[in-house]
Amino acid sequence: MTSVSTLPTGTLPTSLGYRMPAEWEAHTATWLSWPRRDGISFPGAYDRILPALAKMVDALADSEPVRINVCSPEHEADVRKILAGARARTAHVEFFHIPTNEPWCRDHGPIFLTRSEEPRLLALDWDYNAWGWKYPPFDDDDVVPTKIAEHLGLPVLSPGMILEGGSIDVNGQGTLLTTKSCLLNPNRNPDLTQAQIEASLRDHLGIEKILWLGDGIEGDDTDGHIDDLTRFVNPTTVVTVVEEDSNDSNHEPLRHNLELLRTMETARGEPLRIHTLPMPSKIVREGQRLPASYANFYIANKVVLLPTFADNNDRWAVSVLQELFSTRKIVPIDCRELIWGLGAFHCLTQQQPATP
Repeated sequence: MTSVSTLPTGTLPTSLGYRMPAEWEAHTATWLSWPRRDGISFPGAYDRILPALAKMVDALADSEPVRINVCSPEHEADVRKILAGARARTAHVEFFHIPTNEPWCRDHGPIFLTRSEEPRLLALDWDYNAWGWKYPPFDDDDVVPTKIAEHLGLPVLSPGMILEGGSIDVNGQGTLLTTKSCLLNPNRNPDLTQAQIEASLRDHLGIEKILWLGDGIEGDDTDGHIDDLTRFVNPTTVVTVVEEDSNDSNHEPLRHNLELLRTMETARGEPLRIHTLPMPSKIVREGQRLPASYANFYIANKVVLLPTFADNNDRWAVSVLQELFSTRKIVPIDCRELIWGLGAFHCLTQQQPATP
């Protein structure tokens, strides 16, 4: 492990030439945090989620290295056994002994920034409170970004604001998508105004314009993460989920978000080009609606991991994404068990961008 260089609080990455790349830009690796059998994300269902996790790792074999956080040597041995039993390819896998409470690396992992001079990569360690103190303890998750920076020998900066990676999406050219229901929720940063939150996003991520959507989907315990709703697929194009059934509770908030998108422009003054994705049929388990969404896909170097739900709309979602990502292979993976943890592939992953 290399000692970490912690930048002083108040340092502004934008002034140093850093920016947050878009997800479709080249990756050095994909980071995961493997769930613990005794974790709370998949109550009574740990063994049932393993096929989807193994398929996710295997699907990335021809795309990029996969770096997996595990809690201990014993945890690593267990994961190796699971992957071998599923016949998943593992030559591209590297393990890091970085303990985590839960597996949602998108939210507790670092957001990496890049620039064209050394040091070319910077890790941001945003504060983390498990989506508004919903799932304590989260002390291990809160320090994951700095632990990863130590292993990689990267400088790290703590912006001093609570932010989960799944709550934002960027186009790599100065525009960021997010939701008021999450970022302005008093369970995150009650002492910050919208203007202060926007300033922090601009100063730390290289953002010039912030596009605010409204509410998220029913069952989403994150208070409306953007990665279940609307995603950039290139600098001027988004894909957004819609619910056709007017009797469904998701119909109105998704319709409202679509109307907002139709009025929006990028930081460069270009109107958004909008493609729609359907929603899968309602999934309810133990009286709880689960936040199943095709928008929770992950864009890797050569593949796009798409959560599917044995639903009539699965093929429609594959078709939409294949048109939008013509140079990548769309890999549909059944997430009917995984969604019991209230997340899918984008929630589980965090990209480490390649440096210029």
